[in-house]
Amino acid sequence: MDNRATARLEAGIRQFQAGRDSGLARLITLVESSPELADGVFSRIGESSVPCHVIGFTGPPGAGKSTLVSSVTTVLRDEGRRVGIVAVDPTSPFSGGAMLGDRIRMERHYLDPGVFIRSLATRGGIGGLSPATKDVIKLMRAFGFDTILVETVGVGQTELDVMAAVDTVAVVLVPEAGDSIQAMKAGLMEIADVFVVNKADRPGGREFKSALRAMLGLAQQRGPWEPPVLATQADRDVGSAEVMAAINRHARYLRESGELEIRRLLREERELLDMAFAHLGNRWKALKGRPEWAELATRVISRRVGVDRFLKAIADSA
Repeated sequence: MDNRATARLEAGIRQFQAGRDSGLARLITLVESSPELADGVFSRIGESSVPCHVIGFTGPPGAGKSTLVSSVTTVLRDEGRRVGIVAVDPTSPFSGGAMLGDRIRMERHYLDPGVFIRSLATRGGIGGLSPATKDVIKLMRAFGFDTILVETVGVGQTELDVMAAVDTVAVVLVPEAGDSIQAMKAGLMEIADVFVVNKADRPGGREFKSALRAMLGLAQQRGPWEPPVLATQADRDVGSAEVMAAINRHARYLRESGELEIRRLLREERELLDMAFAHLGNRWKALKGRPEWAELATRVISRRVGVDRFLKAIADSA
C-alpha cells in the first residue's frame, strides 16, 4: 500500500471511531475498491454492542422497492432507530459506479443525521447484490446502526444472494401480469420471510394478494414461520408500518426460536468458503503461467491425479 492509500485508511479509521459519517463513507469506498484492505480495516474498528437487524428488500424490477425502503425508513425513524441503507444499483457503463437511481427516491432522508444511505454498483455481481455488500453491512453494524436495509437490483428466481446477507427477506411484488408467475418460481417463494404486494391499489391488487396467500397455503416444507402477505402503497406511505410490524415479529421469532443464530452461522460458513475460493483463485492466477502448473492442471482434469494433490501444491507454493 502506498503512502497516500495508507493516509486515507488511517484518516478513515480515525473518523469512523469518532462516529463521523465521513469515516464510514471513506472506509466503505476503500473496501469496495480494494477488497484486500478489508481484513486490516475490520481488525482495527472493533464491533458495536448495539443489536442490529438486517432486512433485505428484493423482487422484480419496477416493484417499487426503493420507494418502499424510503417509506419503511420513515417508520423506523419515527421509532427513534438509526438506519443504514445499502442500495444496490446497476453498474454505469461509463463510470463503472452505481447508477444512483435508488437514491433519487430516498431524497427525503438525505438531511436526516439518523440515516446513512450508500449506493453500490453491482460490478459484475449476478445475484442482485454487489460483491462488497457483505463488507458494507459489517461496517454499518460496527458503526452502531439499529437497523440496516438492503435493497437489491431487480432479481429473478436464481439471483438470491440477499438470503445469504440479511436476517429477514422481504419479497416485493406488484399486481401486474407476470408477477404471479414470478412469485411461483421456487427461488423467491422459498427465501421470502415477508411478502409485500406494493402498488396494491392497481387493478387486480386484491385478487393477486389472495392468490399469493393461496399459493403459500399449497407450498410444501414450510417451517413454523408462515410468511405474511401485506399490501402497500409505498408512494403514499400506506401499509409501511404494517410491513415493519411483520418484520419485527419475524425478528422476534428468529431470536426466540434460535433460528437467527443458525442463519448467521450458515452465513459465516458460506463467507468462509467464498474467501477460501477467492484466495485459491488468486493463487492459481499467479501460478498458472508456469509450465509445471499447466501440466499439473492437465493431469487433474484428466483424473490422473486427485484434486487434493492440486490443492496441496497451491498451499505449498504460498
